Amino acid sequence: MTDEQTDTTPAFSASRVIADRYRVIDELGRGGMGVVWRAEDTVIGRQVAIKELSLPDGAEDTGVFQERVLREVRTGGRLNDPAVVTVFDVVAEGDTTYIVMELVEAPTLSELVRRNGPLPAQQVASIGLQVLSALNAAHQAGIVHRDVKPANIMVGADGRAKLTDFGIAQAIDDPRITTSGMLVGSPAFMAPERVEGREAMPASDLWSLGAALFFAAEGSVPFERSSTAATLHAIMTEVPYLTRVHGPLASAIMGLMSATPEGRITAAQAHGLLSLAAQQPVPGTPPTGQPVSTVQSTTHQSGPHPTMVAGGLAHGGVPARRMSPGRKKALFTGGALAAVGLLVGGFFLGKPVWSPDVDEQMLPTLTYGENGDVEQLNADSYNDCVNTTVDKGRSLADSNWVDCDQSHDLELYTTWNLSSSNDDDAVAYQYPGREAFAHFGETVCGFSFHSSKVKDEFRGQLVYRALIPSQDEWEKRQDPPDDPARSVYCLLGREDGTQMSQSVVQSVR
Repeated sequence: MTDEQTDTTPAFSASRVIADRYRVIDELGRGGMGVVWRAEDTVIGRQVAIKELSLPDGAEDTGVFQERVLREVRTGGRLNDPAVVTVFDVVAEGDTTYIVMELVEAPTLSELVRRNGPLPAQQVASIGLQVLSALNAAHQAGIVHRDVKPANIMVGADGRAKLTDFGIAQAIDDPRITTSGMLVGSPAFMAPERVEGREAMPASDLWSLGAALFFAAEGSVPFERSSTAATLHAIMTEVPYLTRVHGPLASAIMGLMSATPEGRITAAQAHGLLSLAAQQPVPGTPPTGQPVSTVQSTTHQSGPHPTMVAGGLAHGGVPARRMSPGRKKALFTGGALAAVGLLVGGFFLGKPVWSPDVDEQMLPTLTYGENGDVEQLNADSYNDCVNTTVDKGRSLADSNWVDCDQSHDLELYTTWNLSSSNDDDAVAYQYPGREAFAHFGETVCGFSFHSSKVKDEFRGQLVYRALIPSQDEWEKRQDPPDDPARSVYCLLGREDGTQMSQSVVQSVR
């Protein structure tokens, strides 16, 4: 059902009683699928919200529509998650279908952002974790929401988020009751595969969540244009740019909004990134205090965090020495921000979103540091090229770092430090886990490798790999905020193993 559908729902009547049980009190809002009433359950004595569904345009059989709504919404009503708006009852009265739900006295995410502007990054991450929890519960039950959008996410004053309208979009999306070409869901939050006409899948909900979090973080809808056709065209052909957030939150949002379901991060990977973002201190918060998390009880907190972006291999080098201010600027401002800009900004020169799972130019990821694959990684050098290969059991000493005009085997083209912060004190992140951290590094290095950062005339001859810290290296006491022992290093070299005598990377890092 489109938002443009004409609403024919009856106006409010103070004496109206639905199903001989629910006394209508007042109207809460109207939308494309009908109107929502505040009502009192006269049997139990509690207030509820009732969504009165409008019959979709093109519906040929009211009975078919009601049967489908009853089946799908009752299925959604069995979900048990703190972030799911509970469905109490579904009733059909005449030609009208009513869904009786938990009354949530809170604005929608759409209203919140429209009224107050972009939300703080940590609040966006907290909302994302809660909605992700609701979607996980649904997907595990075989339910796809199909209409995840800010208007369906309610956010209370205490930070608790609730996702509503489970089963409704599924109930409406039936060729027996809809006209040809009818769109189900909000076009601006519809995943590319659905625009192509493919069946909705759990990954489609994740894309919509990414678009909703983009809206919360930026204050604007990423693909909203002047018409539905222009909006759908933008979803299929354009890449949005984040301007207000960076780091794990930006990686989560852009990872969720990958153009293809296959290249999209999974729910577990999104959870890890959002968990990192939710741990970041709010500006002005004392570093020794607990990071403010709007809601913790509604997210999956047990077990290790499957953090970052998933997949890969690796395991563990001695920490590099503290870097000089000049080197920090070259690596952590040039390299890290370039990586963030490429990974998060999505600047791929019009190319399809890249996926590390299908890249033949990527070599297996290695870990560095204590008990790692590369025992020693002294990256504290003013040079960016290396006169040796990097394999398990090797080390990179100071003497291995050379000027890129000299003969060399490898070139450092991107560095991303995960402890880097605008604050003067460290952010105490947990080690995300070897597999997840490896894939995060692969994603950072891969996005950068396939961007304009590497000179086009050389890219086809090259291979690359990510180096990530081992868990033992990570858990050593570090000197924040830009400790090189918490960095992802991206190195490239020639596929045929021959040496190079010039840089293959654009001059600005």
